[in-house]
Amino acid sequence: MLNTFQQASHKMLPTATADEAARQEFAKSLKGFVQSTLLPGLTPVYNTRVSQAFEKEHGRKPQNRRDIRNGMVKDAYFQHYAATNRIAQELLWESVNVSVDRQLPELIERARELSADTKAELRIPEGFVPPRYVTAFDIHCMPGGYCSEVAKDDVAAGALYDRGVFLYAMGYTGPDNDDMGRSVCNYLRRHMPDFKPRRILDMGCTVGHSTLPYKEYFPEAEVWGIDVGVPCVRYAHARAAGMGLEVNFAAMNAEETTFEDGYFDLVVSHILLHETSGKAMPRVFAEAHRVLAPGGMMIHADLPPFDLMDPFTQFILDNETWYNNEPFWGAMRDMDQIALAEKVGFDRAAVKFDTAPMAVMEFAAAADGYSQQAAEDVAEREFTAGEFAPGGGWEVLIARKADVAALAA
Repeated sequence: MLNTFQQASHKMLPTATADEAARQEFAKSLKGFVQSTLLPGLTPVYNTRVSQAFEKEHGRKPQNRRDIRNGMVKDAYFQHYAATNRIAQELLWESVNVSVDRQLPELIERARELSADTKAELRIPEGFVPPRYVTAFDIHCMPGGYCSEVAKDDVAAGALYDRGVFLYAMGYTGPDNDDMGRSVCNYLRRHMPDFKPRRILDMGCTVGHSTLPYKEYFPEAEVWGIDVGVPCVRYAHARAAGMGLEVNFAAMNAEETTFEDGYFDLVVSHILLHETSGKAMPRVFAEAHRVLAPGGMMIHADLPPFDLMDPFTQFILDNETWYNNEPFWGAMRDMDQIALAEKVGFDRAAVKFDTAPMAVMEFAAAADGYSQQAAEDVAEREFTAGEFAPGGGWEVLIARKADVAALAA
């Protein structure tokens, strides 16, 4: 039986002493307590106290997530929830940092050996400069962010992210942290069984968690993962090699890659868009369109846009903007992504949102194999809070590039 709530070991994953493991488990459990116990209390607090107080003060009911936030931030229960959630987030990174710092020389040397022993490419241009919207903040409150380097050939940020995001997700991304990629692959197999991409690009891959399932599902494909965090890319390349998969990685900005026009049949991303900016996101869409071959697919997996949620759910999710160093989180969900895809060249009729049921939830719902009813039940579950909350599925924006030759024929 697959244990989705313990991270699977691999050659690059930092190991923990007994004390370090205890601290990490405490941090994960505290996150779980916040989600399962404190979070549900926000609804009755809002319904019985805050909404009435807001109406008394303003002469009207709260209309949107901003109104709700204006009222909730004054309430002691919400303050307790928000503070505990932020403390839990900082604790989980610190609990992992101790392990990474202790083993960093070994991890660097191991990454060199693993990368040297694979045929897969690793491209890190000399003098590569990541965009400011990534370096200006420690996104997710992760110390140093994705791009900081403290040693030659550093992989610390990658190691910290690999273990830290498992704790952050409370196990809901699976033992290999790959649920998003695996869920999209399952979606493709189910809905587009004849689609066999020859070349696949994962934009904003971080350490390649969601990249590797594409190589598993499409073993003959040439797979690339790109990211602006150089230490993460180094770690991703070594991690893939250590897990026995030949996947190429490069330090590259998804706004402007070096790949030739029409090179890929499938371009994907997984919770990338909200970590860009209002100027960068349209460029990412345009670049995806440029590098796609005619008939190719663009798929961005994330959480739903705000217009698909009620105002209170918007407020809950928008706490990531305010308390988790994700400044573009809310603004990204207000953008009309279908119109944006159309603007960069996709036919509006070929662009849609859909739900890819979470692979770990499908596994839990149908341990003896996939069933359509189990998947539908899972897909109907709703996200309750946070980026990796235990919801039912990932929202996917799907766009197909027109095949002009086929249309002409």
